[in-house]
Amino acid sequence: MESADEASKALLEKYRKGLVQIYTGNGKGKTTAAFGQALRALGQGYRVCVIQFMKGRKYGECLAAEQHLPGLTVHLTGLDSFVMRENPAPLDVELARQGFELARRAIASNDYEMVILDELNVAADFQLIPLAEIVNLIKDKPAGVDLILTGRYAPPELLALADTVTEMREVRHHYNAGVKDRAGIEF
Repeated sequence: MESADEASKALLEKYRKGLVQIYTGNGKGKTTAAFGQALRALGQGYRVCVIQFMKGRKYGECLAAEQHLPGLTVHLTGLDSFVMRENPAPLDVELARQGFELARRAIASNDYEMVILDELNVAADFQLIPLAEIVNLIKDKPAGVDLILTGRYAPPELLALADTVTEMREVRHHYNAGVKDRAGIEF
């Protein structure tokens, strides 16, 4: 038999509104912010799925998830190379489409309370995934699923649907001073 506290918690969870958050802009830290949100959610007992578009390398976040965070599922749906914005390779398009189908299934599955679609904004801007399909995904998501989209170039249509929008703005970046990327900072 449930206690009154457990029953109240179950009722609150039943009517919890899943939020849509977007982290965009030309500054560093969008993916890192999303993984921070995932860590916070994991601490509260949520199950979290991250689908990384246009990324094929296991960044530090992926390695940490594999080693230490069994409640965090991470899928890479890209190559470890840059995508040509004006002329994406057919394989880049196919991998993005596969990632988007994986996202649809994860969101509808009832297996996750939070789904993070990392770099989806860029995949939309590069026209790897039709914007209308992303709009429909957001509009049709189950009420209790928190959804986070990251990446530069978030289209106005997605910004209009979000509950929270954070724009990272570059003020200074160490690349401009000739400092190369390094493990633990960029990947």
